[in-house]
Amino acid sequence: MSFPLRQVIARLSRLASCNSWFTPSPSNCSRLNVCSVVAQYQSSLNHYRSYSSMNPNDFIATSLIDSVTFVAVCSDTLESLVDYFEQIVDETSTLKNPDVTYGDGVLTVSFGEPYGTYVINRQLPNRQIWLSSPTSGPKRYDFIPDKRTVNEGYWLYRHDGVTLHELLQKEISAIVGRKLEFFALPHSQRHQGKSGQDG
Repeated sequence: MSFPLRQVIARLSRLASCNSWFTPSPSNCSRLNVCSVVAQYQSSLNHYRSYSSMNPNDFIATSLIDSVTFVAVCSDTLESLVDYFEQIVDETSTLKNPDVTYGDGVLTVSFGEPYGTYVINRQLPNRQIWLSSPTSGPKRYDFIPDKRTVNEGYWLYRHDGVTLHELLQKEISAIVGRKLEFFALPHSQRHQGKSGQDG
């Protein structure tokens, strides 16, 4: 990406109000190393983009529940998923070399070929659960607490409105060829009867 010198100087001038490291002016432009100016401008632009491109949900999530509550509900969620995935694997003889491992807040479930591996992990700084699915890709789930009690709620991916357990119910049921019961697990139910339990 390249910019005309006048445009670079104009943008740097606007940045100067927030950044004291450089204040360009027409009188000193001829003495400036143009490459240095562009490099400094690009550095500031990249710094700005790193903030402007952040998902607003990362900030929203941290305001919904405190870190102690997050750790508690996250542990309940992941440990119940570990137990259930182990049960699924044990009861599905058609899977080739399946494996379930859990440690340090990271749950890895391999269904073997041709299904691939699911990774579900805790993200304490964002207060989210992140999912990597071989079927639908990466997703970040916020915990939506019940208004009546913060220790109850569900994990929602805000971009498509689908919960963690709804996605697992659909995708894992398709892998094993039978309907599963992810909605019986902790923190799987939407409020006010919205369970989305198809699949």
